[in-house]
Amino acid sequence: MNHYVIFFTFSIHKIIIVSGYKKIVKINIFKKVSLKGLTDMLTYSFADIGSDSLYEHLYKCIKNDIKKGVLEKNEKLPSKRSLAKNLGISVITVENAYAQLLAEGYIYSIAKKGYYVSDIKSGYIWDSSAMENEREKTSIKNGVEHINLVKEKMCDRIDEEFAISQARTEGRYIADFTKNRMISDMFPFTIWTKLIRQVLSEQQNALMTNPPSGGAMELRRAIAKHLKEFRGMIVAPEQIIVGAGTEYLYGLIIQLLGMDKKYGVEDPGYDKISKIYRCHGVKQDYIGMDEYGVIPSQISEKKIDILHITPSHHFPTGIVMPISRRYELLGWANQDEERYIIEDDYDSEFRLQGKPIPSLFSIDATDKVIYFNTFTKSLAATIRISYMVLPLPLLERFKSTLGFYACTVSNFEQYTLAHFIKEGYLDKHINRMRNHYRDIRDELISRLMDSLIKNRIHIYEEDSGLHFLLKYDTEYTDEELKKRAYNNGLMISFLSDYITNNSYNKADYEHIAIVNYSGITDSDIARTAQLLIDVCI
Repeated sequence: MNHYVIFFTFSIHKIIIVSGYKKIVKINIFKKVSLKGLTDMLTYSFADIGSDSLYEHLYKCIKNDIKKGVLEKNEKLPSKRSLAKNLGISVITVENAYAQLLAEGYIYSIAKKGYYVSDIKSGYIWDSSAMENEREKTSIKNGVEHINLVKEKMCDRIDEEFAISQARTEGRYIADFTKNRMISDMFPFTIWTKLIRQVLSEQQNALMTNPPSGGAMELRRAIAKHLKEFRGMIVAPEQIIVGAGTEYLYGLIIQLLGMDKKYGVEDPGYDKISKIYRCHGVKQDYIGMDEYGVIPSQISEKKIDILHITPSHHFPTGIVMPISRRYELLGWANQDEERYIIEDDYDSEFRLQGKPIPSLFSIDATDKVIYFNTFTKSLAATIRISYMVLPLPLLERFKSTLGFYACTVSNFEQYTLAHFIKEGYLDKHINRMRNHYRDIRDELISRLMDSLIKNRIHIYEEDSGLHFLLKYDTEYTDEELKKRAYNNGLMISFLSDYITNNSYNKADYEHIAIVNYSGITDSDIARTAQLLIDVCI
């Protein structure tokens, strides 16, 4: 039996009929009534939502209308309660849709007033549907030319780093917040062992055959399928280049783009990135950050050619770059043929609330983004398999100049990982790890907020990835806090450790600890929380 709900609008003499039985078929959003005009009605069909949940479909519909300009900037959205009532769905469904839009920067909130549409216009042409269709149809050409080998340089190691390394090796600490580390019990050893036997039994010829320079095609196809399903990225397997760690792949990119380019890195940011560029002898500069990510004006002022960013989860601040800033950066890259953006998507799988933030690559319609990701975060740090996705114009250049390089990952590891992805084990493993990390984080934060220092700490950016920021209200310096932590068996770093630019107000970055909880076991949560408490007592 169908039920019919009739909505009357006093400014338009129309009757809107919404039919539904157990499942919403059409939903309606009322735009703000103007005394001088008529009320508009947006109607979204829910007839063919596929595997999407109601909140995912609602989120996509509202996002598309914002991008198209149907919902205009600064326009007020219906309250969660009123929208849920009008649609006949739960408030939680609307809340989840709004939360995802808020996280991606399509909307903003004003306390006690509600949600509003963000201004996402940037002058960048971002309708990528034609580009995506082209990517699916494009046939990749082959070609090889010789170039000069990369210069190899060694970076200096300081005594402090050596001491810390020794402490880790000898186990003289209870918790280490400075490294991403998976607990050994969480690795799927049984499944991995089964797949190893399967590969040895079924793919002996493949194991003894040298793969293309970009990696075994079976693994590249598996990664392409994963990216399409998980990140909404349409890429050909040939665009994927597999390598033993991102450090190696960064070296290839430097050779590919040219030693004469100037690289811009985030400040604060992951210091290994700048070390890699320095070791390869290329020019680099630091780009300051605001609450939305790297500051575009500084990119132009410092005459950057290649921009290296982590838009979906910045380390160490945890910032998620809003969509308006993303389009602004894509517009900057599109102004010059030799400008590119390197997108480091290192832990996108572990956004613990809502859907993963869409990649910059997925909204790029002009082939200006080079995408990087790794399996070291999702599987284990010792599995040194990373990959990059090249835009099509750069792929042709790669094959003609760097195609002679052999893949640095063994066939054995590549085929095992390919099966792990193809047979659905990776998705299951990620879901399992996401639930595990969420439980660890929630328990750790709960203990901190129930402690004696609850009024002297502030926790933020806890939903964006595998670390959160913990700000202490204390008179200790950051160096004193680190020393106190180290003496008690806790390895920890602070936001101030990652600041390079002297123009920053240091006070804004002091006393903020970076709590990377990926290596904490269930049994160590209580003790670890107490160590964090003891640091400032």
